[in-house]
Amino acid sequence: MQVLDSPAFINEYHTTEDTASIPMVRDELEGEASYRFDADEGSGMHIHIPAGGTVNTIQRAAKETGDSEELSETDVRLLAAAFELDAILVTDDYAMQNVANRVDVDVKVIAEEGIEEAREWTFQCQGCGREFDEHRDRCPICGTELARKNPA
Repeated sequence: MQVLDSPAFINEYHTTEDTASIPMVRDELEGEASYRFDADEGSGMHIHIPAGGTVNTIQRAAKETGDSEELSETDVRLLAAAFELDAILVTDDYAMQNVANRVDVDVKVIAEEGIEEAREWTFQCQGCGREFDEHRDRCPICGTELARKNPA
């Protein structure tokens, strides 16, 4: 089973395996890509709604990797669907790939290069330079905005 993100429909991805997606992906698509979603659904693509508990699991994993601010609600629910269905996630989104790695969901990349290593992002104050493991809007020390920083 493969769970399809919007790039699968945009890039005319084809597979002989069973497929699934979520309704929110359809909402992201326009033109021919939206027609491909509808055609795949009409041809037997499973539409899956992940459970709230699984969505919470993915949100926690995204916070642990530092990707929570990068993921949309659609991204989180796609990851949850792939997790629940024990499926391969088909996406080009780097943050989704990083979180998928954290929760042991296999990923197939179609139009971009996949990630080479999993990362746990840190956040650095743009004013005083202090680093934090979790995202906050502002530094608790000086009040300046934090920026995501590559830990490497």
